[in-house]
Amino acid sequence: MSATEVTYERGSVELVNVTKSFGDVVAVDSIDLLVKPGEFLSLLGPSGCGKTTTLRLLAGFEQPDDGFIRIGSTFVQGVPPYKRDVNTVFQHYSLFPHMNVTDNVAYGLRQRKVPKSEISAKVVEALAMVKMTKMAGRKPTQLSGGQQQRVAVARALVNRPSVLLLDEPLGALDRKLREEMQIELKLLQSQLGITFIFVTHDQEEAMSMSNRIAVMLDGHIEQLADPDTIYEQPTSAFVAGFIGRNNFWRGTMRNDKVETLNGVFSPLRRVEKPAEGSDVIVSVRPEMIEVTDERPNGDVDMLQGRLISISHLGDVLQFVVKTQNADLIVFVPRHDAPKVNQGDSVWCSWRREDMYLFGASQSELVFAEPSVK
Repeated sequence: MSATEVTYERGSVELVNVTKSFGDVVAVDSIDLLVKPGEFLSLLGPSGCGKTTTLRLLAGFEQPDDGFIRIGSTFVQGVPPYKRDVNTVFQHYSLFPHMNVTDNVAYGLRQRKVPKSEISAKVVEALAMVKMTKMAGRKPTQLSGGQQQRVAVARALVNRPSVLLLDEPLGALDRKLREEMQIELKLLQSQLGITFIFVTHDQEEAMSMSNRIAVMLDGHIEQLADPDTIYEQPTSAFVAGFIGRNNFWRGTMRNDKVETLNGVFSPLRRVEKPAEGSDVIVSVRPEMIEVTDERPNGDVDMLQGRLISISHLGDVLQFVVKTQNADLIVFVPRHDAPKVNQGDSVWCSWRREDMYLFGASQSELVFAEPSVK
């Protein structure tokens, strides 16, 4: 069956064996990805991982060196951006400073020769969606960053594309406004049912908004799953360290246990099955650690150390416990915090099923910064 005979649902996106290089640098390396209609998918990863290049390939600003891209029922290699059923929202909103809000939102409709009788109604509807009706006559310089972001979203949605591409659109906003806009964007996407593909380096942003997350590294997808799976079942040490906070140690497999400079542990979440004597990495998340002033009982792994720092993070306290060879980060609910003070000797313990075991192949990524992340 030829590509032209295949029917695909509007809003679906597919990349098959897509590769893009710039000189000797492979920015996107043989990516396969299928996005469902109406899905909120985030491309998440550090700078240089290939997420923005992937988005630009979808938008048509770049063309793949190999592979194919499908948007809906159309294979779009060589198709210019304005002929694709997508629109893009950028971090820098690119609003026309000499136009008011209404004219900025209407610009794309006019370029597409939409009848004037339809433009006004479509613009009114788009501004209502983003709660900017009262600002319709203002220029971009008269708007806050969050208001400009809403206008950029309205301009991108006014044509009702099947896919909206968002390239770190909240990056220029302060933390409080960014969190508010995360909620608004997710609600808007749910109401419209449009496929959103969202690029970010902010793990919390991706976790709070997405149906699925593609964690990217060195031009490929390291793991693709829903937020709970990404957090609870990371498939690599990189994902475990990039999503959320984590404590890592280097170790060696000895008699089915892990010997480290901090002691011998028995992790039960074994992502890989390293051979006897091989180098490994073990990790435990800060919220899975219990702090007590006495040695704990039970079938748990543990470390003794000195409490050197207490930080207040809203409803959570962050403890830093100095052990023999590492500083351990611990998150404790404020209402359940033990009665300990800075400088006290404490015990840190965790269930063996809450400790992860990885092969050591990604040590240079996990330990590129201090071992406490």
